[in-house]
Amino acid sequence: MQSPEARTAETPTQIHLALAAFADEVVGTVARLFAYVGALALFAILGLAALNQLPALRDDEPASVPGWSVADRSHPAFALSRLDSAEKTATYTILRHPEGGRKDVMRWASEADKPVAQLEIYREGGEFDVARPAAADLALQMGLAADTPLEQAGLIDTKFGPVALFRPTGTAKAACLGYLKRSEEPALQISGFACQGDTLPARRAAIACMLNRLTLLTSGNEPKLAELFAHAELRRRGCEPQGSSQGSSQGSSPGTSDWLLGAANAQLRGAL
Repeated sequence: MQSPEARTAETPTQIHLALAAFADEVVGTVARLFAYVGALALFAILGLAALNQLPALRDDEPASVPGWSVADRSHPAFALSRLDSAEKTATYTILRHPEGGRKDVMRWASEADKPVAQLEIYREGGEFDVARPAAADLALQMGLAADTPLEQAGLIDTKFGPVALFRPTGTAKAACLGYLKRSEEPALQISGFACQGDTLPARRAAIACMLNRLTLLTSGNEPKLAELFAHAELRRRGCEPQGSSQGSSQGSSPGTSDWLLGAANAQLRGAL
């Protein structure tokens, strides 16, 4: 039988053991909690990194091409001269390539989000492939398959000189006309399409008007680009209505060449 002194000495020992076991349990629980939170944070970081690798595409932007990405922080380098400050392109997208290429793309769409026109200024970089037919890229811009055959639909005179027009082969009355103009110095390509106008002359005039109103906002470190636009401005012409009556307001009607100014086309104006 234990003496009172022995029982008194045993009691603190049991308490110490119980407290030590409790402390170990708390430390273990906290360690597991930190490990769980750390794993969640790691998964979150990996998820964000994966999302950042996805191409930034929207329905109103040009289709993604391997190597090209949307440059949200770049500033527009081109614009269309306008008579009032309310006129702006529906969308302005800037694409960049790791090898130095840049594309400034202006697009207009109807109220039903159907493409009406596009103007693309492509400053070529190391990615430019001289062996790739220019008609393939133009067909893609027009919403066609890359292998869709295109035929020439004449030339138009613009401040940049003659510009070749194209349409899908075998279409006597194409819904849209594509256009293409290349420059060697500087290495530049201006292309796009226009669907506005009920007749071929109206569509030709619409494209000529759009190109004549194209202006340079900034050339960056490209003096040859600034020189190209400076010389083009010397040959600039106004937009003359075609297919409209003499008494139409501001010469704007469904058949006018200056369709971007027409009051009936207010849906083409949006945020730059």
